[in-house]
Amino acid sequence: MSNEPMPVAEAAADQKDQVSYELAFHVLPTVTEGEVVDVFNSIKAVVATHGGEVSVEEAPQRFELAYPVVKHTEGKNRSYKSAYFGWVRFSALPSNAPAILAEIEARADILRALLIKLTRGEEEHPFFFHEALVAKRVVTVDVTEGEEVTDEESDEAAEVAEDTEADAAEEVNEDEDTTKEV
Repeated sequence: MSNEPMPVAEAAADQKDQVSYELAFHVLPTVTEGEVVDVFNSIKAVVATHGGEVSVEEAPQRFELAYPVVKHTEGKNRSYKSAYFGWVRFSALPSNAPAILAEIEARADILRALLIKLTRGEEEHPFFFHEALVAKRVVTVDVTEGEEVTDEESDEAAEVAEDTEADAAEEVNEDEDTTKEV
């Protein structure tokens, strides 16, 4: 490839042909927390290597999976009940998308990955998974028939609910403040 600058018309055509994608992935829980950041940065580097431009991201955080996921690693099928979940949104040429996904899926530290082509509405309104988990925190109290909930258990559940409501109200106020500043 030459070092000559690309004519403006060709550069604009290449950007126009780009499509927005979201790459969601689970990092194996065997990866240490300190190394998860490195894995995340290397995933973004893979996207950039294939001509993608990252626009929005959510760093991986550990959480319990809804069901065990099996992956063949080190010659054995291993079942994982938790993982670090994160995602990146980027724009790239459609011809580069399969190579990006293949390279991510081939990594030994990735449990699974999914590449989705985004609609315009999805592009404009990203969903932040980890923030949503915090906002929907629920306390479950096990009660058997004939047993009453103690005041302590009831107070604990009410306190968590109040904290969650206060955090949500605070978040709404922050959003209102930022829209006023603009």
